[in-house]
Amino acid sequence: MTADSDAIAKPADWFQNGFHRFLHSYLRRNFHAIAFARETELQTQFQSLAEANPDDAQTSPLADGSVPLIVYSNHASWWDPLLAHFINERLLSPRQFYAPIDAEALQQYKVFEKLGFFGVQSDSNRGAAQFLKTTAALFGREHSALWVTPEGRFADVRDHEAELMPGLAHVCSKLERGWVVPLAMEYVFWDERLPLVLFRFGDVISIPTASDWDKQQWSEELTERLRFSQSRLAKLCIDRSSEPFENLLRGKRGASGMYDTARRLKSWMSGQSFQAGHGDQFQ
Repeated sequence: MTADSDAIAKPADWFQNGFHRFLHSYLRRNFHAIAFARETELQTQFQSLAEANPDDAQTSPLADGSVPLIVYSNHASWWDPLLAHFINERLLSPRQFYAPIDAEALQQYKVFEKLGFFGVQSDSNRGAAQFLKTTAALFGREHSALWVTPEGRFADVRDHEAELMPGLAHVCSKLERGWVVPLAMEYVFWDERLPLVLFRFGDVISIPTASDWDKQQWSEELTERLRFSQSRLAKLCIDRSSEPFENLLRGKRGASGMYDTARRLKSWMSGQSFQAGHGDQFQ
């Protein structure tokens, strides 16, 4: 792989748009809702940080496509890459999604190469160097968003002990401008047959305000902000209320199949309206 701006081909619009249509349908079939916590809404954070630090001359990454944007998250499930692509499309447009993926895993899902994923050799100096070159090339491309899962493995959402892999802190310490966004995600079951995807953005870092941080401080801040957001999200999940969340996708409700057919018939015979859902969350 070369180090120039063409090292990763930009996904073709027609292919990616078709993928997004498929993805929306696929997620609706598999999740009851996909929602984010309103308390740390991204646009508000970007605007507040820009206004609080006017000397940094750094505007929202949704308005200025030249500024680097990094989103990093915990890694709880096989679903994470698909959810990241969905969240990027819904909340970070016109930013183009890019994400590293284990080179061997990419061989199993070759279609991901056409969607912004690029292979990296894990646990090797060559792989680390390749990752740094590729990210540098991406940051030179307008409207790019780099998504990473620095835990480097699948990890339970309650497991906060593992150190984040050092590559992310190294990349951040080399940048002079840009935004870094922590993202906590959980997959939970509440009242319905299908699970929910609930996520919460952590406290965003405006890189010019961290110009004196070394790699160690970057590592500590990245870890603390992600783990705090995970803990806060866990509390919201335990509360089992949809009120603090903004729903991005309304999925299927009810038990489906013969059971719902019988319930529908019973409602019709009794003259009552049929309610597919089993609860009142995300209705």
